[in-house]
Amino acid sequence: MIRREEIIGDCRLILGDCLEVLPLLGGGMAVVSDPPYGIAFAHGGNDNSGIGGGRYATKFAKVAIEGDDRPFDPLPLTSVGSDCILWGANHFADRLPASSSWLIWDKRAASGHTNDFADCEMAWTNLQNVARVFRHHWDGMMKASERGVSRVHPTQKPIVLMEWCIGMVDQEATILDPYMGSGTTGVACAKLGRKFIGIEIDEDYFNIACERIRKAYAQPDMFIEPRAPEPKQEALL
Repeated sequence: MIRREEIIGDCRLILGDCLEVLPLLGGGMAVVSDPPYGIAFAHGGNDNSGIGGGRYATKFAKVAIEGDDRPFDPLPLTSVGSDCILWGANHFADRLPASSSWLIWDKRAASGHTNDFADCEMAWTNLQNVARVFRHHWDGMMKASERGVSRVHPTQKPIVLMEWCIGMVDQEATILDPYMGSGTTGVACAKLGRKFIGIEIDEDYFNIACERIRKAYAQPDMFIEPRAPEPKQEALL
């Protein structure tokens, strides 16, 4: 079940299928994750949408995401701990309880620029709060953070976004990301001094996550550039 395990600082990284590993971990953790959405997405795929092709071409063209080729069941993640944040949940909201505390990441951040991709991304939470907006420009090479740092995963999120999420959950809980990908949630935990457990099924991405988290501990300012305006968050009434 656990094919490999690495301990880096306060981060426990597990190579394996999260559905097999989760029962071994117990409970009491806070889930912060960007799981596969069940939409069979790949940049520049065969859907004739043009997304990821032409002027939007990237090194991730036609790179599929593990597990995204079948409907995603979020329920195993909602019972792991008291707090849960799941990005992309608008794609599987019919399989989740109702929530008044959705999170919105405004990727355009009032830039006025638009393209074939969504202007925002949405996360379901079970937090007892109001809906919140996080405004942070992240559009191809136009990024408000991590400028000059190449992306290593087709659906990679900004570290500051995951830091924002982590700040909303139980401050004593270990953060769990069952779909760790390239380890962005783990990097955020390393920077914030939070305990983290990450699970990833793809060995290549697991290795990337290990490397990024090691660097986050060894060089805590490696992702810091000349200071950009602070991302804004707003309540949705």
